[in-house]
Amino acid sequence: MNKTILITASLLGVLSVIFGAFGAHALKELIPFESQQTFETGVRYQMYHALLLLFVASSSVIKPKTKKIIYYLVLVGVVLFSGSIYGLAANELSSFNFKTIGFITPIGGLSLILAWIFMFVDVLKISSKNISNKRVL
Repeated sequence: MNKTILITASLLGVLSVIFGAFGAHALKELIPFESQQTFETGVRYQMYHALLLLFVASSSVIKPKTKKIIYYLVLVGVVLFSGSIYGLAANELSSFNFKTIGFITPIGGLSLILAWIFMFVDVLKISSKNISNKRVL
C-alpha cells in the first residue's frame, strides 16, 4: 500500500505543479482574477494533500488500515474538492455549467477533513513509549 500511496502522491504533486503553471499562465488572460484565485485554491489544496500522502506512506507510526482509509479519503477529496474548483473557476470556458455540480465541493472538503481526523485519532491511540521506538519518517 505504501508504494501505491507514494505513486499517487507523486502524481498529485506533479499535476498540481502543472495545473498551477496552467492557471498562472494560460488562464491569466481567459478568466477573471477572482476565478484565477479560486483555481489557485484548488491547486494549493491538491499539493497540501499530495504532501500529506507522502508523509502517511513514509510514516511507520500510522497503522496500515488507517493509511488505506486516509489514502482513499484524500483521493476522493482531491478529485471532488480540487476537481470541482478547477471546473467552477474555468466555468465560463466550458459549455458544461459546473455550477450544477458545485455541491460536490464541500463533500470533497469533508473527505479531506476526515482524512486528517483519521490520522489524528490513529496517532492519539499510540502510546508515547511505542512512538519513541518507531521511526516517524
